[in-house]
Amino acid sequence: MKVISVTSDNFEEEVINSKVPVLIDFNADWCGPCRMLKPVLDELASESDDYKIVSINVDDEEDLAMKYNVSSIPCLVLIKEGNEVNRSIGVKPKNEIKDLLGDK
Repeated sequence: MKVISVTSDNFEEEVINSKVPVLIDFNADWCGPCRMLKPVLDELASESDDYKIVSINVDDEEDLAMKYNVSSIPCLVLIKEGNEVNRSIGVKPKNEIKDLLGDK
């Protein structure tokens, strides 16, 4: 699987109604740390179908960023069965993101 770009239009389908846990990457094009995190998330997304990773641009989707109280980016929010269960702010190494996902 690859990282899926999510907007308000497909948020409910891709995140809320997902059958697997969803890791949301709140980011922005101008954010250096976000760009550093992207290859790690791309790699994780390709490694397992037990979860999905989606990307939300906070500049384009301000309402979604506000809904999840995102004040710093990159911000990773883990959603299971439509509810937030974990969150991480800033660039993290791959093993810490796997821990966040519960993927050992």
